[in-house]
Amino acid sequence: MANLTEKAIKASALKLLNEKPMNQITVKDIVEDCGINRNSFYYHFRDLPSLIEEMVMEQAEQLIEAYPSITSLEQCLDAALSFAMTNRRAVMHIYNSVSRDIYEQYLWRVCEHTVTTYIDSILGNYKLTEFDREVIINFYKCACFGLILDWQRGGMKSDLKKQFLRMFEIRKDLIEDIAALSERSGNGAQEKGQ
Repeated sequence: MANLTEKAIKASALKLLNEKPMNQITVKDIVEDCGINRNSFYYHFRDLPSLIEEMVMEQAEQLIEAYPSITSLEQCLDAALSFAMTNRRAVMHIYNSVSRDIYEQYLWRVCEHTVTTYIDSILGNYKLTEFDREVIINFYKCACFGLILDWQRGGMKSDLKKQFLRMFEIRKDLIEDIAALSERSGNGAQEKGQ
């Protein structure tokens, strides 16, 4: 568990990210906001990008722990977007900064977890090959990741939830079709993929 100083630094950084772009935030701003000295900051973090990376990856871990099972599309989307919706300006500031790759790693990890958890919950009654399971998960993970990035590129203004649910509605039968095909073909697809 992070100590109180680390928590204060992260809270100040998040507060400042919700106020202004990342390139306008300095270590001095953070330490003044949380009432510590620069040495304390550097004791815990190498620099501002390492702080942001730790905050983002920590958030991914917290989301994964908070959603050990996902049984609906709404829950899947809520898990993937909860941090972004709560900290909309901070996310846009990270997304539009040189640390975009850190945020994309976070988003990829969250999409992978939420989609895998959801797909596994609805495929429980099918005898699916591992290869076909991976194909389904990769398809929806990439779709989820792409939709969210496109939404962010557009300033997070459109109704992403509506788009996401419509995409799943349009492709609803895909999962069942692949599962049925996988059951009929047995391990053939798995052997071809190896």
